[in-house]
Amino acid sequence: MAPSPDRLIHWLLDSLELRTTLFHLGRYCGSWNASTKWLADAGFHVVLAGDCWLHLPEAGTSLPLHAGDAVFFLRDIPHLLSPHADPELAAQAPRCPMQPFSEDAGGTALACGFFAFQTPLHERFLGPFPDYVLIPRDDDGLQESRPIFQLILAEARRGGSEPSPLIARLVDLLFFYVIRHLCRRQEIASGLWAVLARPEFAPLLDALLEDPARDWTIDRMADLSHMSRASFHKHFTRVAGTSPGQFLTSLRMTLAGRLLGRGMSLSRAAEQVGYQSDAAFSRAFKKSTGRLPGSVRRASLN
Repeated sequence: MAPSPDRLIHWLLDSLELRTTLFHLGRYCGSWNASTKWLADAGFHVVLAGDCWLHLPEAGTSLPLHAGDAVFFLRDIPHLLSPHADPELAAQAPRCPMQPFSEDAGGTALACGFFAFQTPLHERFLGPFPDYVLIPRDDDGLQESRPIFQLILAEARRGGSEPSPLIARLVDLLFFYVIRHLCRRQEIASGLWAVLARPEFAPLLDALLEDPARDWTIDRMADLSHMSRASFHKHFTRVAGTSPGQFLTSLRMTLAGRLLGRGMSLSRAAEQVGYQSDAAFSRAFKKSTGRLPGSVRRASLN
């Protein structure tokens, strides 16, 4: 069976170990502003009903949002949601408590929350992405994700004293669709995601994931990519923004981090990704992730 770029993209998405938390669900009326700024490194807003404006002060940008739109913040940047198109009026609007969710009572209904990424490599994974991603309801490329929005809306309609925990899980799925969509369109200029989105490298990446401990030389990687050594090194480095050797190390450390996170011993994890020396593995892991492998394993056991 031919390797699938989507399978490789799904593998990396799973490696992010995304955890979504619903912060609030409800409705704003009158003059208001809302933001998740300073509350978490990454967050989201899904417009369930009504309209509002997204203001990004540092960029000097204001964008209209409508029911069915969603915005994902991959970094904690200043932003405001408000019914006011004028950014000054939006900044002066009061922070009001949310009212219970309703589609028919006017105002703007929102589901807002946070993302947390458990993998120590998430900053490298998400580095090539923009600070935020806006998903319009009428984006033809994401029509396959529309049923997810309808399910989010259906869970919001259920009401009750506590929001449905399924909303956060559904936002997980919506986020995955967005990332895959960007990769398919090759909108990521460089890095891990850019390589995963290139079909010419799919056989190589499939083999790297199947046998990361193998002695992967440049010649072997070039052969699997059906390129000469020189052409492969030049093409791969241009797409990845890093050398094949550095890319391989990042991939190995990603795999090792997942194994350590499941409680595998340091020696065994090192062996699984091609290191015979615990000391050499620890140095590579610390350099790649900024953390010692022992601390990752201990955290998994707590």
